[in-house]
Amino acid sequence: MSHGHTEAHGEHVPGVPEESRPPHGSRIDAYVDRYAMRARGMIASEVRALFAVASRPEVVSLAGGMPYVTALPLDVVGELVADLVARRGPVALQYGSGQGDAHLREQICEVMRLEGIDAHADDVVVTVGSQQALDLITRIFIDPGDVVLAEGPSYVGALGTFSAYQATVVHVPMDEYGLIPEALAETITGLAATGRRIKFLYTIPNYQNPAGVTLTAARRAEILRICQRANLLIIEDNPYGLLGFDGDPLPAIRASDADGVVYLGSFSKTLAPGFRVGWALAPHAVREKLVLAMESAVLSHSSFAQLAVGQYLATQPWREQIKTFRELYRERRDALLTSLEALMPPGCTWTRPGGGFFVWMTLPEGLDSKAILPRAVNARVAFVPGTGFYAGDEGSQHMRLSYCYPEPSRIREGVRRLAGVIREELELRDTFGSVTNRGRSGVDTPGPNLA
Repeated sequence: MSHGHTEAHGEHVPGVPEESRPPHGSRIDAYVDRYAMRARGMIASEVRALFAVASRPEVVSLAGGMPYVTALPLDVVGELVADLVARRGPVALQYGSGQGDAHLREQICEVMRLEGIDAHADDVVVTVGSQQALDLITRIFIDPGDVVLAEGPSYVGALGTFSAYQATVVHVPMDEYGLIPEALAETITGLAATGRRIKFLYTIPNYQNPAGVTLTAARRAEILRICQRANLLIIEDNPYGLLGFDGDPLPAIRASDADGVVYLGSFSKTLAPGFRVGWALAPHAVREKLVLAMESAVLSHSSFAQLAVGQYLATQPWREQIKTFRELYRERRDALLTSLEALMPPGCTWTRPGGGFFVWMTLPEGLDSKAILPRAVNARVAFVPGTGFYAGDEGSQHMRLSYCYPEPSRIREGVRRLAGVIREELELRDTFGSVTNRGRSGVDTPGPNLA
């Protein structure tokens, strides 16, 4: 028997003191007792768990936030990539800088100018999507037990990252105008009174994931003032900012403060997620730490992906392509909202996003979105239960509906199927009582009313 097998079962290992031997592991995972404490927070998200089901062709998926990349001129992208390999292959296929390609960083600054940001390429760090930027920021700022403030509900990928680094997430409520400044100030004061250490505020101000709401210009200024007074860093995550359906984008929070905000951006929604190119714009000292963390994580980002994105920006009408995406997503948003209005039973409410990918729906009292999901999947429609977007037990009365990927006709059919399921659940509730009384998971305290 090998030493590894013997150790896993807690038996005597020659040369290893009795008190140093690990405790018995799980029958499923022999290493369960050896993982670092931070690994215990690494669990599959609600969204990830749905992918296998939602990808089945007979299921209308209102779950995943996948961009509709078919709207890209794929033939042109293919020619661009072939030309890149032919002309610059030795560079594109080689290691690159840990900070990212210098020319692409200049182009990123041009993109950010559309939202009022005046930045220098030296303060940009290219990352593997904005998700890696989130991971790097959390790694360099968070010690176990530190507090992160985040909107309630918040992006599931961010919550998973914060949990993995053993942060305590405290949610700040929103309404239809975004994060509530008074609630933020009260939360900061309350935590400070108990000696808790807040490291940063994480916010998605534009077409928030999952709620779809947008932080107003007046609230952006007020939230910035609150955080400045509290000496609190803001992490501004903005993947959807250029995908508004009406008018020009609001100025980013970073446009008003270069020192107190780390801005995260991505080409995943405005070009294609397959390139996995995002970025962080940070104050100079933070930038230095991000580069070091980036180098320790992956040594260098994909030169090929960076140069491909750079060539796309340099040679293609990318602003017109973003306009095409906006029009496509507006049509699908309208299909979803019109269908909800026509088909959902009384008691259901939902947000009306001005851009982005998502609608946040609130169910009638007594219904639990997670308990409803298996019945919905049987009816061949999928959504994401609201519980996945909170660090605690909230969100059971809510669900996220995504309109970015299905065709409008499929969206309408998906809403028809979902409305039928909800009506059946209401009939059962009225006949037998709440889902709790029917032996299902209990109804948690509802999250904020974002309708």
